[in-house]
Amino acid sequence: MRIGELSRRTGVSERSLRYYEQQGLLTAERTGGGHRDYAEWAVDRVIRIQELFAAGLHSKKIAHLLPCMRDVDGGPSRTATPKLVDELVIERARIDRTMKELANSRAVLDEVIETATRGSRSRRGASGGAAARL
Repeated sequence: MRIGELSRRTGVSERSLRYYEQQGLLTAERTGGGHRDYAEWAVDRVIRIQELFAAGLHSKKIAHLLPCMRDVDGGPSRTATPKLVDELVIERARIDRTMKELANSRAVLDEVIETATRGSRSRRGASGGAAARL
């Protein structure tokens, strides 16, 4: 399939697909005219790349970890090594730390919102009462 079709099927811009290819995350054959021709498996690969980006990984880490991902048939990749698995565990721990930090930040923000909301209510109540007396 051409790059435009892959873009439509995955919702990823053509520019991003070219970037993925430059980073070694995606490969394409070339037609006689020099156009990219992607295999059907490229759809799953692009979706997987998007998931890894969403998890907070950068392109170099994704390129390094992709061999450890499960193949399209659901079986483990033959190139998965204990070292790559260890790196995935490290990335998961990093994500866990980030999630904990975000939860703490959210708790602080919730407190600020609650305090501001109570203060706003009491100011409205005080001014509303004064207006009612006038």
